[in-house]
Amino acid sequence: MTPRRIVIGDVHGHYKGLMTLLEAIAPDSEERIYFLGDLIDRGPQSAQVVKFVQESSYNCLLGNHEQMLLDSFIKGKIQHAVLQAWLYSGGHATLASYPKGRIPVHDLDWMQTLPTHLDLGDIWLVHAGVHPEIPLEEQTADQFCWIRHEFHSMSQPYFANKLIITGHTITFTLPGVEPGKIAAGSGWLDIDTGAYHRRSGWLTGLDISNAIVYQVNVFDNYVRTLPLEKTLTPVQPDQIVARKQNGVMANW
Repeated sequence: MTPRRIVIGDVHGHYKGLMTLLEAIAPDSEERIYFLGDLIDRGPQSAQVVKFVQESSYNCLLGNHEQMLLDSFIKGKIQHAVLQAWLYSGGHATLASYPKGRIPVHDLDWMQTLPTHLDLGDIWLVHAGVHPEIPLEEQTADQFCWIRHEFHSMSQPYFANKLIITGHTITFTLPGVEPGKIAAGSGWLDIDTGAYHRRSGWLTGLDISNAIVYQVNVFDNYVRTLPLEKTLTPVQPDQIVARKQNGVMANW
């Protein structure tokens, strides 16, 4: 049997939920786990999540929340505007999860090593997406960690032979998508089902080898396993364009 490849969406400090999710997935030592970034912020146990992923053999991408934290301290100097933005975006919870509110240099150094994307051949992993009008080699963490509208409104897949899997944008903020559902666009899937958000609470792991979705609700510890096809909600590019034109765009 071919080892599974499993992608996990934004954890946002929900260590207990992550442990429950991994218990349900039950990966063996030969199976590959990939985190899409945003391990930290908003949830109560960011330090524990970071420690666990660091000490595991699992792959992890850079998310915009890790990027904000890193950008808050450049060459030992505090970048006050970025720091305030990070704290406002859930950084207070991350600091509270560390003893005395101090993040070890070791953790920051590890975050600096996180890649912005991973190419698995048929699957391309990235935290937020890609800009459809910019060559891949010219894109940076600004696109890979932050993009929303331009990516979700693509009318044609960015890659001819690769499916892009992302987190970053909570799926229920996209038109027609209910909490806990996975959003499907033109050549992409979004599996950030909003673990930290009270409207959802779902943390998602996608077994891309067998098209199976594992989910745990971090607020009540409820676990469910579903075929991928049962969780997908198509998102039409014109719906995204219309939302932006009407000024109704979420920014979680």
